[in-house]
Amino acid sequence: MEPRANFRSFADRMEAEKSEHTALFFESLNGKWDFLFLEAPEYSPEDFYKTSCSTDKWDKIEVPGNWQRQGYGDMHYSDLWYNFPIIPPFVPTANPTGIYRRTFNLDTVQEDQQYILRFQGVDSAFEVYLNDQFVGYSKGARIQSEFDLSDLLTTGTNTLTVRVFQWSDGTYLEDQDMWWLSGIFRDVDLFTRPKEGLYDFTIQTLLNKNFTSATLIVNPVFTELADQKIVYELLDKDGNKVVEEEKNGRESLVKTITEPHKWSAESPYLYQLLMTVKKDGKVVEVINQKVGFRQIEVQGNCFLVNGVAIKLKGVNRHDYSPTTGRVTTKESIEKDIVLMKQHNINAIRTAHYPNSPYFYDLCDEYGMYVIDETDLECHGFELTEDYKWLSDNPEWEEAHVNRIKRTIQRDKNHPSIIMWSLGNESSFGYNFRKMAEYAKKTDPTRLVHYEGDFEVEVSDVYSTMYTWLEREDDKLTMDKVITNTKKPHILCEYGHAMGNGPGNLKEYQDLFYQHDHIQGGFIWEWFDHGIESVSEEGEVYYQYGGDFGDDPNNGNFCIDGMLLPDRTPSTSLIEYKKVIEPIETKVIDSVSGFYQLTNRLDFNTLADYQLICQFYEDDRLIEERNETIPETLARKSSTIRICYPEVVFKSGALYTVRFVYQLKNTAAWAQKGFEVTRSVFVWHKEKPLAETNKTNTSEIKVREQQAFVTVEGDQFSFRFDKVKGKLLEAYYNKEKVIEKGPEMNFWRAPIDNDMYLLEDYKNKYFMHLPHESVREVQCETKENTFEMRVSAYYGTTNSAWYYDLDYKYVIDSSGQISFSIDGIASGRKLLAPPMLPRLGVSLQIAKDFDTVSWRGLGPLENYSDSRQAAYLGVFTNSVDDLFVNYVKPQENGNHMECDWVGLTKENNALLVKTNNTFDYSVSRYEAIDLEKAKHTIDLKKRDYVVLNIDTCQNGLGSNSCGQDQLDKYRCKFEDFSLQFTIALEEIAQKNIAEIAREN
Repeated sequence: MEPRANFRSFADRMEAEKSEHTALFFESLNGKWDFLFLEAPEYSPEDFYKTSCSTDKWDKIEVPGNWQRQGYGDMHYSDLWYNFPIIPPFVPTANPTGIYRRTFNLDTVQEDQQYILRFQGVDSAFEVYLNDQFVGYSKGARIQSEFDLSDLLTTGTNTLTVRVFQWSDGTYLEDQDMWWLSGIFRDVDLFTRPKEGLYDFTIQTLLNKNFTSATLIVNPVFTELADQKIVYELLDKDGNKVVEEEKNGRESLVKTITEPHKWSAESPYLYQLLMTVKKDGKVVEVINQKVGFRQIEVQGNCFLVNGVAIKLKGVNRHDYSPTTGRVTTKESIEKDIVLMKQHNINAIRTAHYPNSPYFYDLCDEYGMYVIDETDLECHGFELTEDYKWLSDNPEWEEAHVNRIKRTIQRDKNHPSIIMWSLGNESSFGYNFRKMAEYAKKTDPTRLVHYEGDFEVEVSDVYSTMYTWLEREDDKLTMDKVITNTKKPHILCEYGHAMGNGPGNLKEYQDLFYQHDHIQGGFIWEWFDHGIESVSEEGEVYYQYGGDFGDDPNNGNFCIDGMLLPDRTPSTSLIEYKKVIEPIETKVIDSVSGFYQLTNRLDFNTLADYQLICQFYEDDRLIEERNETIPETLARKSSTIRICYPEVVFKSGALYTVRFVYQLKNTAAWAQKGFEVTRSVFVWHKEKPLAETNKTNTSEIKVREQQAFVTVEGDQFSFRFDKVKGKLLEAYYNKEKVIEKGPEMNFWRAPIDNDMYLLEDYKNKYFMHLPHESVREVQCETKENTFEMRVSAYYGTTNSAWYYDLDYKYVIDSSGQISFSIDGIASGRKLLAPPMLPRLGVSLQIAKDFDTVSWRGLGPLENYSDSRQAAYLGVFTNSVDDLFVNYVKPQENGNHMECDWVGLTKENNALLVKTNNTFDYSVSRYEAIDLEKAKHTIDLKKRDYVVLNIDTCQNGLGSNSCGQDQLDKYRCKFEDFSLQFTIALEEIAQKNIAEIAREN
């Protein structure tokens, strides 16, 4: 059938308003189907489509479903490659094929009704047979296909057969970055529409220059014109009639609405349009369509929604489930959108194909700007040295244009869609010009998007991917885009959320805010595409490319989302939520309590939010109060003054104020009181008292041997290796507390965003192979204090660059260790790497010290270029819970700006303190464990806790696909200094924060 909008017919107005089917026939054909899986279509039984063909030996399969997730065929993930030779339009003889069959019953077949069989998604091509007859054939795996069954149906039992081919010539246009999955994976419906009813309709809304009135245009389409009348009723949210008018079926409705409520992602106001089709005074059908009044246009180098150059705070979203593959439900899609709204996201690019119709209904309802992307990608042709092979070949024009046509015709009535995207990563040429031509002629009310249109020949926006903020070569950077673009700019992909990362999100967002024509972007991407699996021990983990013997594959490149496969928000999603927060708070004068609030919304005031101010002394809540948010228009700032509580400041304590912004009223996506963002500031930090005399002192005894030295007191014992200049172990009250003392370390388990650094890291700089050359060790005891000084060089295999190190250990009569390390960057410094993974020391602590408290940035992991969601405070968590369970294990769990960290066991705490600040992380795994593990089930816990204390750690960047670490966030080969003390403290009477404030 000709493509058309997705809608339903109802028997009367009451049923239309309820959107429930009663009188008209509608049946979902989802469920169990008979299934025969074959290596190629030529192996099909000759009578496979006939009712006489026995299915007794066939299997059962779930529809919707991907057959690879139900035990048929092979799982395969690739980002780039086709799984067969590129000889378009030909595909391999080995072409896995699934034959689906089911029956359904009809009590009657009504002559005045058209019976439609609708498929929302079948990968990649399929044939339909009904009652021994061929019905039709369709390509376009993720686009709606409808078939007219009216002439082939019978009363009683009807037999439906669908033969699905994994590969077709359409596959050449469907090389998206995702798992190759096949079969009927979206809903299948059988329903009727009156033959004299509406076949299709197009709704447009045009706003005047002042946006004070709007013109509603409805263009109806009938297949059988027979003097039908259409009664149009436009109802507001409260059911009040705004419009009521009857028109001849041949005419369009053109109606002016004064002062309409406008639709935007911030205020997704929807009207109901009831269209009652009548013939000879009788109701033929009633259609209920939601309408949103909004206008999209380009002025100068900005695109506007309702007159405002909006900022897209978006994500790219695939259909995905860790268990069912590409099968999603309305409920799962709604969960996605609710979660996005809760994280301040306002836009979605449907990468890289149209989604289920549910998706657009929900985006209309909840408020999401949508770039609706055509099911088209030819990425593998990039490797043929003829990227334009298909895109510039007129023989493939219809194949290209048909896809954008079906996308637009199905989705055209959704206000959430602001752009039609022609596809993704398919070069550019004749066929894209024709696609754009069709889009602009068919729907001039929306913009055309295509990132592959590098010269912006047909695109209404200049779209780029992963454009860097800074780089040393001459390639495109954001400053060049800002200066040179004549059209609005968006980043259709940036911030590659693979593993631990991305970094630099704030820098991008700052640019978006600084320039009207730089209008935001879409993080790649929403969901990790891990496949849920269970180990022999019953532990759930997630597989990725290569785990199924698939070759070639792109490994864990599909694990690149802000949601972990179990739907847990990753740190990157929490960070993004903060970066795109609706209310930005900055200090004007913290002493007197003046702060600036900036409304980062495009339309709304801050009237929907309430402000709770919480005042903390370290981890103790002193006071909490509601504050009045000043009236602040969209994109404007205001000033607020906060009165601090009257408190007696305690020595060494940190006093912070938390601005917690919550929903004032319940919204569609969250309850009243939901936290949309928070900002935390230090309003006072009291100096610690001078050190007091300690009571738990004892006489130090030192026993030296040829290679070792032991330092003892009544309650402690330390053993050093004088050859290596290292603390070997530490006992308190005869219990081993430190398994191994501080050792210099500049290696971290590689994160995914380090992937392009590893070749140099390992094979040029050998940074994973450090060596220490101890030059001198001096031990001295005086005034009941032991001191050991160590001089050493620290470098890597075959390196001529190195650190000249000075260590110092001081043990006093209470058993406290003062440790310092000073490093001078030395040797052939020009040969050193531009970045070090980290710079600090690593210790091993007894495994029972399994609770961690710290004063610094928390509560989640944070890094120099990913720390906006973190804030200063005192936090407590377990060692196990601080581990971030990335699908592919890697460096995780860092916390910056700490002045103390304590590991506790029962009533004892091993307290590490500094007069400056350090980064810390704890783990039950060494870096080598994380580096070698492919999956979380490969990790085996050590018999100790690894404690890393760093003076710096390299930023995260986004260089698995995008910007590497910005210069200011790089851990460089430079001089450094790190000092801290280690002491065992009893915490039975005081909490660890109180003890940490002492001395």
